[in-house]
Formats: sequence, C-alpha cells, structure tokens
Amino acid sequence: METHPATELVSVADQSPDGFPESGAIEPACTIGDVARQFGLTHRTLRFYESRGLIKPVRRGSTRLYGPKHLDRLAVIVKAKKLGLTLTAIGQLIGDEGSEQTLRLSRETCEAQIAVLERKLVETQEALAELRAIRRLLDERRPDRK
Repeated sequence: METHPATELVSVADQSPDGFPESGAIEPACTIGDVARQFGLTHRTLRFYESRGLIKPVRRGSTRLYGPKHLDRLAVIVKAKKLGLTLTAIGQLIGDEGSEQTLRLSRETCEAQIAVLERKLVETQEALAELRAIRRLLDERRPDRK
C-alpha cells in the first residue's frame, strides 16, 4: 500500500480512535482539497463517497478533515474503482471503517469482474468498428475526395 505523507507525522500511540492526534501532537489532518489533489479526485467525488458511506471524514465546523486511516481507505477505494468495481461492491468488500483497509477479493469476485470487463471490452471494440465504418462512408461521400 502506498504511504501517505500524513501518516509519517504522528505515531499510533499519539492518535485518538478517529485517526487524529491527541492534543499536543502534530496534526496529520488533510483537508478535502489536499485529498482531492493527492488522489486526483474532485471535491464532488469525495463528498459523493462520503454520502455513500465509504469514507467518513471528521468534521470540524464545515471543514472535512482526513487522517491517515481515511487516506488508506480512500487508496483502497480508488484502486477498486480502477479495477472496475461498483461503489456498492466496494462498500461490501472493504467493510466498515474499523476494519483493515484492504480489498477482500475472492477468486469468484475476480472471475466475475474479469467477465464484466471482457464483455465491456467486446462492446467497446464493436462500437469502435461501427464508428470507423461510418467515418469511412462519410469520407467517401465528401465532395473534395473526387
């Protein structure tokens, strides 16, 4: 798993259960903007993941703060999205916030996702072939081609 700069600032002993340091320790909190930049996501995406219950940043007033555990969980979510999993499936696979932040993929889940992606690949290839055929027909009809 990728390490996050925020995780290097404070030891586990100095952290409270929500992943933030106890008073007096260096604060490893990231704002929504920091997290969006780090993961290449939009603020809207992060708020959507929050609305789906995938991440639960700490709120200090209207500011969302993300600690090391949130960043680890988000890294798993982003990886799962790259594998083509739905947010519903991701939520089921990563469990609750207190559990270890790993994708618990079974062989069956992998096989099912491979089948989904292979079907989408075939559909995409068919659509590309059809669009290329249409483009060729349009090119043949162009008056400047005669």
